[in-house]
Amino acid sequence: MRLKVIGCQVLTREMKHVISASPHAIDVEFLTMGLHDLGASMRPRLQERIDAADLDGYDAIVLGYALCGRGTEGLRAGKTQLVLPRAHDCIGLLMGDRHRYQAYFDAHSGVYFRSPGWIEFQAPGQVLEQVGASTGHTLGERRSREELIAQYGEENGNYLFEQFNAFRAHYSQLAYISPGVESEEQFRSLARAEAKKEGWSFDEVPGSLSLLQRLVNGGWDPADFLVVPPGATIRGSLGESIVDIA
Repeated sequence: MRLKVIGCQVLTREMKHVISASPHAIDVEFLTMGLHDLGASMRPRLQERIDAADLDGYDAIVLGYALCGRGTEGLRAGKTQLVLPRAHDCIGLLMGDRHRYQAYFDAHSGVYFRSPGWIEFQAPGQVLEQVGASTGHTLGERRSREELIAQYGEENGNYLFEQFNAFRAHYSQLAYISPGVESEEQFRSLARAEAKKEGWSFDEVPGSLSLLQRLVNGGWDPADFLVVPPGATIRGSLGESIVDIA
């Protein structure tokens, strides 16, 4: 098969690893993780890339995304079928199984997750290459206090920084997901340092590339993947399936 993978930047290392072992011809495109900060604007930007790939005669367009806060809900397949893993977010993708993710989450209240991609691409001050052209700024958690003060003044900048980072008060543990790809020691060390800085406990969780590997290998067991036929649309589900066809 000839596949197009459109994936989140957070999964860059993991997706490149599984694609290198896939038997199929695959073109891959990674979109900035900053799309998550754009709320409702995430969907049209993803749809734009899907529509562009739809013109190139692929057998399937494979999404390296999950439901992602309903950011993929409403995406429509054109002439080419879409394939989406059944997972709530990238943590489920990196753990290789949505049930394993849920079990860990239920057993660890107040847990905050990190992975190599989250650490590599979330640094404060990072310019979001694909959305920066339209916004001119970094967004959300990825904006430093200094940037906000420079743009909004000291009082307002400090207030916005505290608001963007208020969510941290609800956490007590940082779980670093180790996907087992090369050159990750620096990310593990940064995750430990972040946990220490925040006063959180630290845990390292073995990740699994099995779900991503099956995503790019085809076959697409309906228990773990949603295959969206041409003309159909993705919708979120409150049930076990997580995503279905509208």
